[in-house]
Amino acid sequence: MRGKNASIILVSIIAIAASFQACKHEVDGAATDKILFNEARATDLIYYLNTPDITAPAGQSPHGDFRVRFNSIAAAALDTITGELPVGATFPEGSLIVKDVYESGSLSLYAIMKKATHDPLAGASWLWAEVHTDGAVVFSASKKGDGCISCHSSGDHRDLVRVVDLH
Repeated sequence: MRGKNASIILVSIIAIAASFQACKHEVDGAATDKILFNEARATDLIYYLNTPDITAPAGQSPHGDFRVRFNSIAAAALDTITGELPVGATFPEGSLIVKDVYESGSLSLYAIMKKATHDPLAGASWLWAEVHTDGAVVFSASKKGDGCISCHSSGDHRDLVRVVDLH
């Protein structure tokens, strides 16, 4: 009976630990979404040279009219004349790219990519999220870019950032 009780206790401990791990992962996704949202709202981001005004989406883009902003890390990787990421180059760790999406002329959504190669929520070396301007999460970083990466990796692209190839 003693061995049976020990087995039951061990199985219970493993089940509890697994449930805590699952909850921890979900909390990490929510925390990451909040961090990305706050970073997207930063006022020191630099507008992309090739989208100085609100721009219509190209092709089959799921995003609406937009402008793109970069943090200083991502902006430093761009060619200062063309505004493009040089062919064969990649964005450095910590690069933040925010697509401000507009609906009827008003900012409605942040589509966010952040280079975070070693983050467990990263998909293809990037964190991916979409958050409304009020903080409501549309696409959580916990999805690891599922639904984003396939489009961002198709065709001519540079480090999964499509906007640098549109202009």
